[in-house]
Amino acid sequence: MAELETFRLKPGDAAPEFSLPGTDGRTWKLSDFDDRKLLVVSFWCNHCPYVLAWEGRMIDLGRRYGPKGVGFVLINANDTAAYPADGFEPMVARATERQYPFPYLRDDSQEVAHAYGALVTPHPLLFDAQRHLLFQGRIDDSHDHPERVKEHYLERALDQALAGTPVRPAALPVIGCTVKWRS
Repeated sequence: MAELETFRLKPGDAAPEFSLPGTDGRTWKLSDFDDRKLLVVSFWCNHCPYVLAWEGRMIDLGRRYGPKGVGFVLINANDTAAYPADGFEPMVARATERQYPFPYLRDDSQEVAHAYGALVTPHPLLFDAQRHLLFQGRIDDSHDHPERVKEHYLERALDQALAGTPVRPAALPVIGCTVKWRS
């Protein structure tokens, strides 16, 4: 487990471009979300217990906020030599089995993860319509006990942004499994 708060992207920074293969068979680019009012980019994987604990809540957010004009995209950049469960085929199986309502992308080069400053999985970042960073942090305050959640950080940020009010706080420490970088 890691809890980290030294971020590469700061509030107001532009979302880095990407062009990555998705588990749905298409290549996705940042511009594919131009019609979305907001965009959540979250660094993700298949094996991390934090991701697995928060997965259902992220799916729920995608289903509830997609119709409100929010785009969601998950990106897996983990080293597949060390973590074969994070390979593309297991990603396809996971997205299909869990019926992800958003694209799940593979960043084999790890360049996109580096550009966004991904620290852990999950590491969600929220961008406005012009794709400037509004928020990054945790999904909520209790990964392993959904019944104990008191603070819905990402949901609050989404609600604030959709209402046109400042997102507060704009950053919180992320918690999860460190991104598995290739050596």
